[in-house]
Amino acid sequence: MTSIAAPTEFFWKSADGLDLFARDYGPADAGRVPVICIPGLTRNSLDYEDVAPWLAGLDRRTIAVDLRGRGRSQTADPASYHLSVYVQDILALLDVMGLEKAHILGTSLGGMVAMQMARSHLRRLAGAVLNDIGPTIERAGIERISGYASSAPPVENWTDAVAHARHIAGTVFPHYSERDWQRFAARMYVETPEGGLQPAYDPAVARQAPSWLMPLARFVMWRNFRRLARHRPALVLRGQDSDILSADTVARMRRQAPGLQSREIPGAAHTPDLNEPASREALHDFFASAA
Repeated sequence: MTSIAAPTEFFWKSADGLDLFARDYGPADAGRVPVICIPGLTRNSLDYEDVAPWLAGLDRRTIAVDLRGRGRSQTADPASYHLSVYVQDILALLDVMGLEKAHILGTSLGGMVAMQMARSHLRRLAGAVLNDIGPTIERAGIERISGYASSAPPVENWTDAVAHARHIAGTVFPHYSERDWQRFAARMYVETPEGGLQPAYDPAVARQAPSWLMPLARFVMWRNFRRLARHRPALVLRGQDSDILSADTVARMRRQAPGLQSREIPGAAHTPDLNEPASREALHDFFASAA
């Protein structure tokens, strides 16, 4: 396995003029199709700071992105925090990097971006890993996430930030050490010029879709999933205790796309952090066999 240096940080322009941020773990001369890592709803590219260099060491150029309104990417009109716009942002990234296509490793919302991309830009998609996400999202999980994501409480210091991180994710990562929680909090918050702390995302990104849209959204996402998984290599990872992706949904996904690879991650909830041995084994096997 190749040793990977620190990532190269860069910005690219969206079609509507935003500065969007990414970390490129190289290697630029990798012989295999690159991987674009897309994080969850309120998360950012730092969630991949462990798995991205590991993937790059498998001869896969690996780029982790901050979606608009997250991390170091610019905030935007809340109306643009939408799957179709996120897809356009990823297409702009591929174009500026001169990449014909890429695999997507998408966690939660990032996996939804991959399914949406399959709808009308399948040729730019080499394959996808759906990390604890599928076409049907369980209501219990939506309610849990919406309960904290759209109104993150103010914190005065890093001790408070770590305490809040534990509060919202303690059941997801019960095995985390104090250092793990410090790293988790450092991905959630950024320091302001005044020395305070604020969430590393625009709270507007978590605005929930009207309930009447949910049945239509499920119909569209199942169609998008079938287009992805019947025409491209795909792997779904499910946290054993996930409240977002049910075992029944995974079983239905496998029935509708028999070639779909799947793996349940023991001890994980929503979402696996991709450092689990079972996650790494599944990722290794998937990318070893994919183009």
